[in-house]
Amino acid sequence: MRQIIAMGGGGFSMEPENPLLDRYILKQSSKKRPKICFIGTASGDADSYIEKFYHFFQQEVCEPTHLSLFKPPTRDIQKFILEQDILYVGGGNTKNLMVLWKEWELDIAIRQAYNNGTILSGISAGSLCWFEEGVTDSYGDELEPISCLGLISGSNCPHYDGEEDRRPVYQKFIEEGIIGAGYAADDGVALHFVNEKLKDVVSSRPQANGYHVDTGIETKLSTTYLGTEHQ
Repeated sequence: MRQIIAMGGGGFSMEPENPLLDRYILKQSSKKRPKICFIGTASGDADSYIEKFYHFFQQEVCEPTHLSLFKPPTRDIQKFILEQDILYVGGGNTKNLMVLWKEWELDIAIRQAYNNGTILSGISAGSLCWFEEGVTDSYGDELEPISCLGLISGSNCPHYDGEEDRRPVYQKFIEEGIIGAGYAADDGVALHFVNEKLKDVVSSRPQANGYHVDTGIETKLSTTYLGTEHQ
């Protein structure tokens, strides 16, 4: 079974007091104590981001580690990636993430891990990267289209309610045929794909939602608030 959990926002870095999405990710593993690896390429492997990851996940039932391309833990990155049960990709600059992953052939290792059953997850840039294309602020002040790994067909837009320009620009790009139809997620929402098909939409915030967006049509998806069941 192949799984991707793409978050529009939230998680340990955006709402550290709210563990719902991160615990949801851990629960999707069949392992009692899954190995979860943080990949912070999009933030330049910022030490503060990595520290936040360990601060949260060291208190959970898992084995946290991280992969830095600026300070690689091993020469055999492929082997390191294939040993993980969950990959958790942080936010930041999606363009730089894609360039560095390809240069290091990390994209190839991640595809192999995904096909072997490693869960792929992430927030913002760590959500966009799994789709064919999406909307990014990687190039500067304005939002622009970007091509990504294409593990999931279609496009993606994180921070759908968190940044005022995201919704109108995403809809405009689809309307004009610049990018294809796809999925948007509010902050606090995770899109859970199984074998490249959307299985569930879950949220850590009561009013947050996921959406499917096509030319002239925005469809609100059935979104399950995790708080009632998990808090």
